[in-house]
Amino acid sequence: MMTNNDLVGFEHIGMTVADLDRTVAFYCDLLGLELVLRKPQATGELGFFDAGGGMLEVIAPSDGAARAEDVPNGRSGMRHLTLSYTSINAVLDRLRDAGVEIIEEAREAYNQEMLQRVAFVRDPDGIIVELAERTPGRPTRQA
Repeated sequence: MMTNNDLVGFEHIGMTVADLDRTVAFYCDLLGLELVLRKPQATGELGFFDAGGGMLEVIAPSDGAARAEDVPNGRSGMRHLTLSYTSINAVLDRLRDAGVEIIEEAREAYNQEMLQRVAFVRDPDGIIVELAERTPGRPTRQA
């Protein structure tokens, strides 16, 4: 049986996109992630983006990809990707100026024990991205 000491941390989440250049522009230029690896694959391109506490692995098939569909209530699946910021207001302004679809403007989070404020946007492939401000002193994993 694994003990808590066996877990090193969150590594990455993988997703498929239609165009890696467009994804780099969104996640790096607008949201502040850092592209740390980009390389061709037999069936397209691969990119790894550092989000500060884990990575985002992105596959861009050479023949493109259909737009993402939201996971309906009652169906298992990834609902959104959340990125944490000291203040989401400036990020929202930057995204709005770039024409990004804002799903939900900044509001108080429902789970105040973990997050203070949240907002929701869509990336260029329709994937929902939550922007969040963490609650100071929130519970965290103990070493």
